[in-house]
Amino acid sequence: MSGVLFYVQHLLGVGHVKRAASIVRAMQNYNVPVTIILGGEAVPHADFGGADVRYLPSARAEDETFKILLDENNNPIDDQWRDARKAQLLEIADEIEPEILFIELYPFGRRQFRFELIPLLEAYKGRAKIICSARDVIVGKSQAKRNIEITDTLNAYFDEVLVHGVEQVIPLHATFPYADKIEDLLSYTGYVIEETRAAGASDVGTREILISVGGGAVGEGLLRGIVAAHPLSANKSKPWRMIAGSSLPSDAYSDIEQRCGDGLSLERARSDFIYVLRNCDLSISLGGYNTVMDVMSAKCRNLVVPFSGGVETEQLFRAKAFAEHGWINIFEGDVSNPNELAEAIDNAAERPAFEGQGLDINGADKTAQMIVRML
Repeated sequence: MSGVLFYVQHLLGVGHVKRAASIVRAMQNYNVPVTIILGGEAVPHADFGGADVRYLPSARAEDETFKILLDENNNPIDDQWRDARKAQLLEIADEIEPEILFIELYPFGRRQFRFELIPLLEAYKGRAKIICSARDVIVGKSQAKRNIEITDTLNAYFDEVLVHGVEQVIPLHATFPYADKIEDLLSYTGYVIEETRAAGASDVGTREILISVGGGAVGEGLLRGIVAAHPLSANKSKPWRMIAGSSLPSDAYSDIEQRCGDGLSLERARSDFIYVLRNCDLSISLGGYNTVMDVMSAKCRNLVVPFSGGVETEQLFRAKAFAEHGWINIFEGDVSNPNELAEAIDNAAERPAFEGQGLDINGADKTAQMIVRML
């Protein structure tokens, strides 16, 4: 048997993949063999170190409702596609014969992939340690039977649930009402951040206002709001850099780029993003897990604009919890109101930067240590 088989399926944003990449690199620091299986579109600048990366036929959500899944040709997935992908996943698992099966998010999410995950769990129950890798905030389920299904699946197949957060900041029961029924499975790892390397450091971004929207799939509204708010800000004399992410549609990107005035620029993505963030005077961003963790790691002044469209409640819940601790400044207003957004930006630029007290951000290394003890 060989190391860890790490399954990750992202559907809209790229946070799941970036967090997984940080954990994979941390495991490699302990010489743990890792094969990572990705079921979504390729993510630029996702660094898995020397891990063996395998891609399944990609699936993505059509929109933020997650109701319709599209294949690599932008067609709705069907049973033939499901059967072929399941067969490929099981074939990879049989080849690797993992000691640990590490599954990101499921069964808290990714229910639409039961067609391949239940057979995988059935095949490795009792043969390998089965671990659920969960972020700090679970998107709530409105029906009790869904929460019961999640609980039953965890108790039937999983040996541990690693929550990549801090219990004193956001306990699992705050977003998953049946947490007490899986209490014996739970461990909190601390928050996972992207590890920085001295070789990548530079002075890019110094004194800038930096606007980032993660992968970009849900960031168009904020970027357009910034374009309108920029000339109204008392900080407009500073350089403003917008990073759109790889998933912002090309037509939207082109339109926003054409609307940028002097001192406001737009680019897709940067491999040195974390260093640009550390240099900036102010970060303005969405509130996804990885983005907030990048801001915490950079210890920069910040304004977080949580996305809350479709069925997503995760970003707003996290942002409120972090704001209560004084770690971030949160904007809950209308990004299409340029005066309101410009005022919030200027206020955030005057507030002190987060200095790092009281937040455990060693989650990647702690997760790796837990895995080492299981092998």
